[in-house]
Amino acid sequence: MSGVMTVYLAGGCFWGLEKYLSLVKGVVSTEVGYANGRTKNPTYEDVCCRDTGHAETVKVVYDPGKISLYELLDVYFDAIDSTSVNRQGNDVGEQYRTGIYYVNEDDKEVVEKAVANLAKRMREPVAIEVVPLINFYAAEEYHQKYLDKNPFGYCHIGREKFQKAREFNPEKSRG
Repeated sequence: MSGVMTVYLAGGCFWGLEKYLSLVKGVVSTEVGYANGRTKNPTYEDVCCRDTGHAETVKVVYDPGKISLYELLDVYFDAIDSTSVNRQGNDVGEQYRTGIYYVNEDDKEVVEKAVANLAKRMREPVAIEVVPLINFYAAEEYHQKYLDKNPFGYCHIGREKFQKAREFNPEKSRG
């Protein structure tokens, strides 16, 4: 796929964030996995029950001709509690932290600007980790597209947010 870009976004349980981001116009593909931890090839059990340091993360491949990284991050911010440390919804633990993990050094400035602009709108400090991607391991197959396979499965992101993601139009937001 030429002309696409990749960013890795952590925002609590990856089931809901993956579904949410997959609905956004300009997102080409999503994959859930474990990022920026201390162990190789962790399993879900490792991440949940052992001190691996991984965050449940969504690999997001997007078309920058249809949605910019800045716009994508704005949509991401709408789905998370950006001031919560190691927690989203009912999920608590280091693996549920929020984070933006970039793979292209040119994206660092865009990410930092987006987070700084978000921070200006918040009453509490923003707790989003912003660092380069160190590692990413795809989650087990049963986690991939989990909410498509289990439409009534647990999700900390409200259904109204899914509708908002479906309706988001980057072209309209620009002008």
